[in-house]
Amino acid sequence: MPPTEPHSAGAVVADYESDCSLDPWLKGLPTQQPMNASPTPASIAAAGRHLFDGPVRTPFAVVRASAVEANIAEMARFCTERSLSLAPHAKTSMSPQLVGAQLSAGAWAATAALPAQAERLWDFGVSRVLLANEVADPAAMRRLGACLDADPHRALLCFVDSRDGVAMAEGGLAAGDTSATVDVLVDVGHAGGRTGARSRAEVEAVAQAVAAAPHLRLAGIGGYEGSIGVARDDATRRQVDRYLTELRAELKHLLALGLVDVAEPVVSAGGSLWYDRVAAVLGPLAIDDVARVVLRSGCYVTHDHGMYARSAPTTTEGEGLPRFRPALEVWARVVSRPEPGLALVDAGRRDLSHDAGLPRPLAARRPDGSEVALGAAAVTGLSDQHANVSLPPGSDLAVGDLVGLGISHPCTTFDRWPLLLRVDDHDDVVGVVRTYF
Repeated sequence: MPPTEPHSAGAVVADYESDCSLDPWLKGLPTQQPMNASPTPASIAAAGRHLFDGPVRTPFAVVRASAVEANIAEMARFCTERSLSLAPHAKTSMSPQLVGAQLSAGAWAATAALPAQAERLWDFGVSRVLLANEVADPAAMRRLGACLDADPHRALLCFVDSRDGVAMAEGGLAAGDTSATVDVLVDVGHAGGRTGARSRAEVEAVAQAVAAAPHLRLAGIGGYEGSIGVARDDATRRQVDRYLTELRAELKHLLALGLVDVAEPVVSAGGSLWYDRVAAVLGPLAIDDVARVVLRSGCYVTHDHGMYARSAPTTTEGEGLPRFRPALEVWARVVSRPEPGLALVDAGRRDLSHDAGLPRPLAARRPDGSEVALGAAAVTGLSDQHANVSLPPGSDLAVGDLVGLGISHPCTTFDRWPLLLRVDDHDDVVGVVRTYF
C-alpha cells in the first residue's frame, strides 16, 4: 500500500500563527528596536537580517533551512521507494513549521505521544494523528472524542495494550456520548521494553476487547523497536529483526481471526535509529498490499551532531539509505575566561540537551562576525545557565565571542526553545521555527 499524496493541510499547518505578536522578551528572539516592539514570525522573516549583524541576545537557537529541507526530502524519498507511509513523531519539535513541511512532502499523518499533543496538532491543522501511546485517562479520551466530533475531517489512531486500557478508552468515549469511532492499534512490546502486550495470548485478548467496544475499532498493530538498543552491531540488529518479525506475525494472526475491522490494516513501528530494519522486515507487507506500514521516525528532521550522527543508519549499511545532515545549533557567548584553557559560555542545561551526550563546539565568531579558530575545544560540563568549554593551549577565544554548539538528541533541545531562528546557508534569517510544548 503506497503512501498517499502530499498532505493538503501542510501549508496551512506551516503558516500557523505567522501573524501573531510575539513577546519582545521571548527567549531566542533577535533584539528588536524599539524596545517595546512586538514582532511577528512573518516580520522577522521579512526583516532579512544577518544572524551575526548587530546586537544579538544569547543564547539563541538556530535551525539550518537547507539541511531541514534536504532531510525531509531524503526521508520522503526513502519511504516512497519502499512503499512506506510516514507519520513523523511531532514530539521532536512540536513545531507547525516543521510538521507542515513534513506533511507537504507527503507524510500520511503526524504522531503524538500525549493527548494534549494530539489536540495541539489538530489545532495546527493536522487532520490525521497517530497517538503512539496508551490513553489510560477516561477524561482525556472523552476530550479527544469531543475534538473528533467538532471536526469531521479529523482522524485518530491510538495504542492499547491491555483490557483495562481498552475499558478506560471505551468508558471515556461513552461518557462523552461521542459519535466518533477511534481506530486503535494493539501495542506489542518486548521483554525489558516499554509499553506493549508481551505475549500472543495478551495481544489476542486485547484485540477481542476492542472488537467488543462500541466506540473503538481495531485497525492493526503497533510497536517500538528503539528500546531494544542503540548500538549498530549484529547482535542488536538481530534482536530488532526478531521483534519486527513478531509484529508482522501478530498482525497476520489478528487478520486470520477476522478481528481487524478496517479495509486497510495498519502496522506501525520505527523510531529514528532502526527505520531501515522496519523497512526491510515490515516493508513487504506494504508492497504486497497486506497492510499500510507506517514509520514514525521524528528526529531525522534536524538530525544532530551526537547520538543520531553516531547511531542512525548510514549509507555504508545499505544502498539508498538517507544521508541526513545536522540542522540544529545553539549559539552562546563567552562570558568568562577564568583559567587558561577554560571558557564559560552563557548556555546550560536550560538551553541544551544533555541526556544523550554533551554538546559539541562547532564554530566561533567575534562580535563583528569574523571567525575564530576553536581547535580541539570540548564541552566538559553544564550548569543551569553555563557550559564549561575546554580549549587547546594558545586559544585566543575571548570574552564576548560567540560559540556555536551542536547538540545530541534534538527532542530535548527543542522543548527548551519557544522560538528558533531559521537561517539559510549565508546565515541570513529567513524565518522562525515556533514550538508549542
